[in-house]
Amino acid sequence: MDLKYPEAVLVDLDDTILSINASVDRCWCDVCARFAERDGGLIPEKLLAAINEARTWYWSDLERHRVGRLNLDRARQEVVEMALISLGINDRTAAHGLADSYSIEIEEATQPFPGAIDTLKHFRRHGVRTALVTNGSSEFQRRKIGRYGLVPLFDFIVIEGEFGFGKPDRRIFQHALDRLSIGLEGAWMIGDDLARDITGAREMGIFSIWVDWQNKGLPASSSVRPDRIVASIAELVNIP
Repeated sequence: MDLKYPEAVLVDLDDTILSINASVDRCWCDVCARFAERDGGLIPEKLLAAINEARTWYWSDLERHRVGRLNLDRARQEVVEMALISLGINDRTAAHGLADSYSIEIEEATQPFPGAIDTLKHFRRHGVRTALVTNGSSEFQRRKIGRYGLVPLFDFIVIEGEFGFGKPDRRIFQHALDRLSIGLEGAWMIGDDLARDITGAREMGIFSIWVDWQNKGLPASSSVRPDRIVASIAELVNIP
């Protein structure tokens, strides 16, 4: 399909502009190794497996996901508490310390995808209006936005924790469109999350571009069909 740039693009932040999940396993592995070494009675691999099991359970529920992403520090502490309890360790202080160490490490590991920031600048040079539409808390997201100097790259920024609703709720998409004075047909939504970015956009009739940064392709069980798939938003600079 030949594409031409729209009037505006709505762009997700995490794992669309900034690479986060690629570092998650390594960061959990690092903090588990340090914690187990200090404790002396834990096997790092067992601790990591317990945390992964707790993580999977915690983030599998839509409501827990919504609450957790608005207070990531607390969500991670709860996950580690559950993991330690499953190993027979009831130590809230230790759990919070491990979780907080992870939060520091993953934030330090977070970096823009190659070409992502240049792509946003490219959009603006071509007269495309831009809005950042991201879930999560104001504190976490604003810190990342400030760290990488993203504010000047967007005409408008809407964050779930500030607006009160997050993707895939149509209200956050509509709010961004209204602030940009753009209709549905004049916008793209670019994001990595099939359930929140792509489903939310498609249900409104917004052209959706899925960022498959892992290059895994659509899951066989997925009922979501993006309008276009890219491995990186940097691919979009090649559109005339």
